[in-house]
Amino acid sequence: MYYQIQFQNYKRHLQDRYVNLIEKSNNYRFVDEAKSDLAAFKAMKLLEKINQVNYLDRELVI
Repeated sequence: MYYQIQFQNYKRHLQDRYVNLIEKSNNYRFVDEAKSDLAAFKAMKLLEKINQVNYLDRELVI
């Protein structure tokens, strides 16, 4: 039970960071291309972590 709550908290934290980075990427798209690309790259890395956590969370339920 504790691990499920821990995974949910971590997943929510990662999703919040992902949404913030996507917004930052979209905001800087026309102003500063380098910042936009960097934020998009970090968002892709976070999405990979989110997918890993989702997989581990699925394994924990089964």
